[in-house]
Amino acid sequence: MDGTLLNSTLAAERVWARWAEQHGLDVKTFLPTMHGARAVDTVRRLGLPGVDPEAEAVKITEAEIIDVDGIVALPGAAEFLSAIPEDKWAIVTSSPLELAKRRLAAAGIPVPANLVTAEDVKVGKPNPDCYLLAASRLGVEAADCLVFEDAVPGILAGDATGADVMVITATHSHAVETAHTTIAHYRGLGVHIDREGRLSLIKE
Repeated sequence: MDGTLLNSTLAAERVWARWAEQHGLDVKTFLPTMHGARAVDTVRRLGLPGVDPEAEAVKITEAEIIDVDGIVALPGAAEFLSAIPEDKWAIVTSSPLELAKRRLAAAGIPVPANLVTAEDVKVGKPNPDCYLLAASRLGVEAADCLVFEDAVPGILAGDATGADVMVITATHSHAVETAHTTIAHYRGLGVHIDREGRLSLIKE
């Protein structure tokens, strides 16, 4: 979702920068490391003395739900999704449910029938459980899916399921090194559905 369907970078980094400053972290060094993972996993990974990752994640999420200023859909994202049958796609995000719904609304993207959020898995990305769960809900094998990702944890999670991965670079501030196909955004990207209901991407 974040960085893949919508751009929430400025809003997220405002919240996380304030939190990092409060905990004596070097903000410039820290911010590039917090994308693509659940808040609780990001805080836990830091191993800060006397800091409860669960409690801090709740505070961070509450602040992020309030701050949605500047969140926008990536170019062509809404149109691309509208061309796909509802039962053929899912959003898999490290965001909690309420934050996911808030950001999607801010970006003008509808909440999908299949939405996997932070609460749905015990271990977040790069663990592949979130994508395996989404595939299961869609009634397909993960290896038959195409995962759109922008951050390393999600790319690794997609890879671990055997799915194909396409990397979205719209929110990257520098070139990403990856063996996967990359696209900047969804403008000009369409979907073809064959007689057996299988989807393939087309350039319009």
